[in-house]
Amino acid sequence: MPKRTSEQTVQNKETFPKEVDENLFRFEENQTDRLKENADSSDSEESYYSGLESESETSDDDDDDEQDSNSGEEATSGNESSGDSDNNEKNDDVNVTEKYNSEPNKNEDVVKKKVKESVDEDNTSDEEDACNTIGNIPVEWYNEYPHIGYNLDGQRILKPATADELDQFLSKMDDPNYWRTVQDKSTMKEVVLSNEELDIIDRLQNSKFPSAGYDPYEPYVDFFTGEKMIHPLTNAPEPKSRHIPSKWEHKRVIKIVRAIRNGWIKPRKDEKTDKPRYYLIWDKDDNQAKPRHNMHIPAPKMKLPGHEESYNPPPEYLPTEEEIAAWEAMDPDERPQNFLPKKYSSLRLVPAYNKFIQERFERCLDLYLCPRQRKMRVQVNPEDLLPKLPRPKDLQPFPSTESIFTYAYNHEHKVVIINHYLGCKELCETTDKLFDIPTGEAEKESGVQWSVAIGEDYRNGERLVLKHSKVISQITWHGKGDYLASVVPQGGNKSVFIHHIPKRRSQCPFKKSKGLIQRVLFHPTRPFLFVATQRFIRVYDLIKQEQTKKLVSNVKWISSMAVHPKGDNLIVGSYDRRLCWFDLDLSTKPYKTLRSHKKALRQVAFHRHYPLFASASDDGTVIVCHGRVFNDLMQNPLIVPVKVLKGHRVEGELGVVDCQFHPNQPWIFTAGADHLIRLYT
Repeated sequence: MPKRTSEQTVQNKETFPKEVDENLFRFEENQTDRLKENADSSDSEESYYSGLESESETSDDDDDDEQDSNSGEEATSGNESSGDSDNNEKNDDVNVTEKYNSEPNKNEDVVKKKVKESVDEDNTSDEEDACNTIGNIPVEWYNEYPHIGYNLDGQRILKPATADELDQFLSKMDDPNYWRTVQDKSTMKEVVLSNEELDIIDRLQNSKFPSAGYDPYEPYVDFFTGEKMIHPLTNAPEPKSRHIPSKWEHKRVIKIVRAIRNGWIKPRKDEKTDKPRYYLIWDKDDNQAKPRHNMHIPAPKMKLPGHEESYNPPPEYLPTEEEIAAWEAMDPDERPQNFLPKKYSSLRLVPAYNKFIQERFERCLDLYLCPRQRKMRVQVNPEDLLPKLPRPKDLQPFPSTESIFTYAYNHEHKVVIINHYLGCKELCETTDKLFDIPTGEAEKESGVQWSVAIGEDYRNGERLVLKHSKVISQITWHGKGDYLASVVPQGGNKSVFIHHIPKRRSQCPFKKSKGLIQRVLFHPTRPFLFVATQRFIRVYDLIKQEQTKKLVSNVKWISSMAVHPKGDNLIVGSYDRRLCWFDLDLSTKPYKTLRSHKKALRQVAFHRHYPLFASASDDGTVIVCHGRVFNDLMQNPLIVPVKVLKGHRVEGELGVVDCQFHPNQPWIFTAGADHLIRLYT
């Protein structure tokens, strides 16, 4: 198939005919003449293969050389001249081969040069290809492996040995190039920076260009010419999609957000294992004072004016004459506000404030002299601080109402009540008389006289009379009924007596009393004696005759005391309105302190069978509480107030002076200063 000549190609590019002439692809008879004309016209031009002829071929005829050179030019110029004879094609191939073989070394240098240039354009660093074989990926992926990549032979490239802190310290002292040594993260090797690299770093730190030969002020060559053109480079209108957020990106983002919320996409956690930290044990102490941070606290803002500072306030904000007189009589520091509200019909009638400069001066003094403190306040719900207690209805039975009919008689020394619901039993409360006496030397040692009741006293039910030297403030029985203890506060060393009823003997267990004794109690199951002074409760072992415990009540004056039937818990009432619950197995300090009464406590009591205890006070009330003690020593007692009993009158600053539970029923007897004894069921 005939080929197009260069003239025809240029002509086609210039004219751009719509239809290609078929004569261009036909064979022409005068093709040889045209080839000769083209060869003559190309003598002045340098061929691509010029200079590749061998020395042996230069001695041949000039005609042959010209013909070979012309044919070579025709072969390498993009097949500008065409011919269809097989002889011409064979001659062209032979000539080109001979020219290539004439100077093979020169041709190889040219090819190598081009290949090297192409390699330099593709790869920026030969050292990176030789050292970094993992590519541009995070080095952390190889933290769990002893190698980092593979070499050309497929063998692992082991990581270089890492120096610990001691080796780094030694290299810092010995190596002169330590200050210019950095670690290459891609190869995990240490690289010593050259002077040129240090110069680049220094220039970057000084906000200069990295290259010293770069001229930032070189003449600017504009891409666009200064001449005004008729047509712009591009005149395409901006698409509308550039001004509207992408719908598909929005869907993609929504999909990712939904996956994150549902937990389908989880961020990768950086599982970094900390290396062992080496430090100098003889270095400075770690508990040094830390440097002071910036603890700037802004000044508090002034209070905004309210309705009382208005020039025309509402009438309720205007003070009366009595309030004005009281305000003027108050000390200036105690006044709620340093001005009196006044009313004006218009703002232009308001005079200047004469204390403006003084108030600003005082505020400046406060800001200058008063230190500011940042307080950390925790927002806590008050209901969360209260313990979750059961409802009182779930803790029944307990005494709640005065439900019996009683006959009460006022007397100077005693009160007697008759209760028909208890089978006409009598309860008598005595104040200063007790059954009493031994004989002989025992009477002199103990100071207590025992005597047998006779006559009218015997007919009244008295059998024994125990007469003390001073007034008795309290008596208490042992659980078995064989022993009786009495307290004589004014007896000095003989303030406590223990009486043995079967043998009719009395003894004083203490040679010297430690403080003013208020109350004594027998332990229900053990041979212990509780002795309460003003602030302390001492527990004595009567068999070993030694003190076992000393309880600290944290009250000012103890008034009463009661022990739980099991003997492991104790309640103490005081004149400073406190009731303390002691857990003897837990601590020597109160487990819980109740402040429910408004006045002093006179008596506290435990029930023998029910989990109840009560406290009587001078405010005329008796508070009944549910106190459950668990067998599990790991569980604390449950204390819940369930009922407040009222009914007694307060006379002479005295209210309820005594209270006692019924031995079997959940009832309570109360005795008040109004000479009445009430029964609550």
